[in-house]
Amino acid sequence: MKIFAVGMNYQEHNKELHGTLYNREEPVIFTKADSALLTGGKPFFVPSFTQQCEYETEVVVRICRLGRSIARRWAHRYYDQVTVGIDFTARDLQRKLRQEGLPWELSKGFDGSAVVGEMVKKDELPDIQNLHFRLEKNGETVQQGHTADMLFQVDEIVSYISQFFTLKMGDLIYTGTPAGVGPVREGDHLVGYLEDRKVLEFNVK
Repeated sequence: MKIFAVGMNYQEHNKELHGTLYNREEPVIFTKADSALLTGGKPFFVPSFTQQCEYETEVVVRICRLGRSIARRWAHRYYDQVTVGIDFTARDLQRKLRQEGLPWELSKGFDGSAVVGEMVKKDELPDIQNLHFRLEKNGETVQQGHTADMLFQVDEIVSYISQFFTLKMGDLIYTGTPAGVGPVREGDHLVGYLEDRKVLEFNVK
């Protein structure tokens, strides 16, 4: 099982991180280790190596069949379930690694950093590019997005990744986060929604 993620796929999030709008001709792809996966409402433990651990709420799709070099027009056949996930980021470590021109997987792929909610069948939801999602922290909405605002649509992302990696059943793709990322601390309670369906709930410790 592989975990892929897309960076900088919402303009306003790019602006809040870089201070400017950021355009690319191709998606920014990175991976997370399989030990990053956190499911079933298990608590997330803030790692000791960061003083600025931030949530990034994202729509996640699950690959349902083997595929390589998938044409965009057929990409919708290769994922069957959708949910909300959290791409936890050690922001201070990421900033340091970027400044030094180093890869930043350590700040993204650490244990427990890929939280995944309850999967929903794709057919039970609106079009993949017309989904609303949001995150509540301690009862307050702190981040919300709409998949229509993606710079690279889900089918584009699936097709692009498959040019480099063979996609297999059970692989997960995090499709990018909108504006509104922020810190978590011990004692926080996070709840994620896909449309009006609660699919994610866990505590931070």
